[in-house]
Amino acid sequence: MPPSSASAYARCARASASSGGDFDEPGLARRQGELAAEAGRPDLWDDRERAERVLREQRRVERELSLCGRLAEAVEDTEVLLELAAEAGDAATLAEAAERLRQAEDELEGAELQLLLGGEHDGSNAIVSINAGAGGTDAADWAEMLMRMYLRWAERRGFESEVLDFQAAEEAGVRSVTFTVKGEYAYGHLKAEEGVHRLVRISPFDSQHRRHTAFASVSVFPELDDSIEIEIDEKDLRVDTFRAGGAGGQHVNKTDSAVRMTHGPSGIVVQCQSERSQHKNRAQALKVMRARLYERARREQEEKLAAMRGDQKEIGFGSQIRSYTLHPAQRVKDHRTNLEVGNAVGVLDGDIDRLIRAALLRRAGGAGAGAA
Repeated sequence: MPPSSASAYARCARASASSGGDFDEPGLARRQGELAAEAGRPDLWDDRERAERVLREQRRVERELSLCGRLAEAVEDTEVLLELAAEAGDAATLAEAAERLRQAEDELEGAELQLLLGGEHDGSNAIVSINAGAGGTDAADWAEMLMRMYLRWAERRGFESEVLDFQAAEEAGVRSVTFTVKGEYAYGHLKAEEGVHRLVRISPFDSQHRRHTAFASVSVFPELDDSIEIEIDEKDLRVDTFRAGGAGGQHVNKTDSAVRMTHGPSGIVVQCQSERSQHKNRAQALKVMRARLYERARREQEEKLAAMRGDQKEIGFGSQIRSYTLHPAQRVKDHRTNLEVGNAVGVLDGDIDRLIRAALLRRAGGAGAGAA
């Protein structure tokens, strides 16, 4: 068996022998029964958000139990194939065993990634804000390119997305944009993208075709459900309405449906203009405000603990986490993990799973460096 196949076999065998690696198969089976009983209650949908949480967890538990079974089956299949290959000296059967293991290893890697997404809100939907930084028109264009990258990533995964606020720049691109990504573990994945992203390319806005550098910042917040209490005093909020700009039809530009909400004590400002109804835009803006205030409080607490320990804490927002070079050669490099990807166009088209995985592994203390 080739060394890589032997390694895969060992990993899959360990996962199978321990009921799915770090997956607690008996515990998952018990939880599956509890959730089935909960999902069968006649009053389940009296509380829609609670019902959706129950069904999301039920799907997760079912997936993890299914994975345990598939890994165990893969190990058993491989053992049989290896025995047959050894008896007959059959290279084709050995190759089949190696391929079966490769498939199982792919599944195991996906499962290992899920285990990294164990944060309090990792399973939540995500709210993403992108702001153009230094670089003028190139930075605004770069911010819009990043927006497209994340929306394409969401589309690849079957997630839903909705643009809540889009502030177009004067010449091209976007000054700032806020959108939601709705899907299981959307926040858990996208939190790895928070920070400053740097683009190096021949500027399409420079008549002399010189190389320019542009920056844009990405912030990611979990979309909170009503079980998370974030107290906001109405007296601390200033709500302004204005006419929405951009796409949306004639109606959206004829009424003051867009909402700008300012939280006085923190200075946080959010806008929403995705809906034609001012009431709906206000509700969306309040949801974003709650998420941003929660994240602000969480970060302040982390910084206090880091100061007490004397840690040199890495600040995601305001630090360069990744560079995208389109000239002279195509390359994307994540500075946290040293992972390099040669297909920059593919990355900008939403193929960012390798980069996300490496960042999550690094955060969890694993090895995420390398080249691809």
